[in-house]
Amino acid sequence: MSNNAFSTLNLKPELEANLATLGYASMTPIQSQSLPHILSGKDVIAQGKTGSGKTAAFGLGLLDHLNVKRFRIQSLVLCPTRELADQVAKEIRKLARSIHNIKVLTLCGGMPFGPQIGSLEHGAHIIVGTPGRVEEHIRKGFLSLDDLNLLVLDEADRMLEMGFQDALDAVVDAAPADRQTLLFSATYPKQIESIAREIMHKPVMVKVESTHDDNTIDQHFYHVESNEDRMTALRLLLSLHKPESSVVFCNTKREAQEVADDLDMYGFSAMALHGDLEQRERDQTLVRFANKSTSVLVATDVAARGLDIEALDCVINYHLARDTEVHVHRIGRTGRAGSKGVACSFFSDKEHYKVALLEDYLEKDIVGSELPSESLLNQPTFRPAMTTLQILGGKKQKVRPGDILGALTGENGIRGDQVGKINVFDMVAYVAVKSDVARVALKKLEKGKMKGRTFRVRVIKR
Repeated sequence: MSNNAFSTLNLKPELEANLATLGYASMTPIQSQSLPHILSGKDVIAQGKTGSGKTAAFGLGLLDHLNVKRFRIQSLVLCPTRELADQVAKEIRKLARSIHNIKVLTLCGGMPFGPQIGSLEHGAHIIVGTPGRVEEHIRKGFLSLDDLNLLVLDEADRMLEMGFQDALDAVVDAAPADRQTLLFSATYPKQIESIAREIMHKPVMVKVESTHDDNTIDQHFYHVESNEDRMTALRLLLSLHKPESSVVFCNTKREAQEVADDLDMYGFSAMALHGDLEQRERDQTLVRFANKSTSVLVATDVAARGLDIEALDCVINYHLARDTEVHVHRIGRTGRAGSKGVACSFFSDKEHYKVALLEDYLEKDIVGSELPSESLLNQPTFRPAMTTLQILGGKKQKVRPGDILGALTGENGIRGDQVGKINVFDMVAYVAVKSDVARVALKKLEKGKMKGRTFRVRVIKR
């Protein structure tokens, strides 16, 4: 018998028998690494992509712990979107086929509130839902987590991206302290790390597939002389690599603005980030870059300092940095999980001293690579997959991410997986949606109500 067979786990017999009928013979890597810990009652952080078998991992864990005779809410699974919540609930019901009288209830935004209250009054064992709607039911007294013993955060990184931090905090506060907590995430940014520290007790870390090694940056140097050459080289490299997210580093504020303006004129989706921007402009620029509705950020080192930009496809040094450490820091921002990042640097004969310093540091000669063919410039420039909508209402108007998601995905709306990051500020909110549904999303928000009122909404273009 292979040691990754489900039969090695000592699951409830009816669960194990059902797995055989479903054709589940052996465990996926995330299941074999996490399930023994989950079944023994430990808190677990599991990092793995969608399709890794994570739903069955936590699904089997919560079903094995469940006491069907106690008709109380014992497990809660939080998901970023309604589609994922429906999928998870369906999978749990499938895994639970052999357990009689089990009740799994979904509570998601974008669905009528009233029927959910009725379902809650009838009771359930397992709740699967989106953070905003679950938090609302708790706040209004329709949902009690007093008997909860297992809390699952599924796709935690995406829930944070969509702006659900406050709702998550409120749900965790309403749950008993002595529960078991499972956190599943495709990536493990600092924000997730700090949440895990706050809400978990001695968690076991499980990671499937290595996500980073030291050779993930592909460095290239290009010899350019005039400013015109630099701009042409920049356009060629952006056209060649078509990076979803790239940062172009300039040494002065003025140059950063000029380069961003020129790129915009040539049809690229580019914005400048430098010290002369007002706070509102800076916020909007960062929101649009992080939510993938702008693909090129042209920045100075000072303005980019402290930026928590993860997973850049490409960093381009329009001018070499003034010192080696800054160069290393700049290019260290690229190289996404599991794939190579590209770093391109331009240098002229006048910068020979900077090149010499870099050669010493890298312990190799810097030779100019050949630029791609200029015929690339005849191709249409690529556009970002997302578009940002600005809503003229924010925290002061009690607008929350869940309200925005619900308004977008309600009747005749768009799907949850077509919604990207949601950012709510004091007086304004931003939501990214897939560009091909931007018009539908705009109409839905203009006509729909949030907090009982309508808000002005506009598409942000440069």
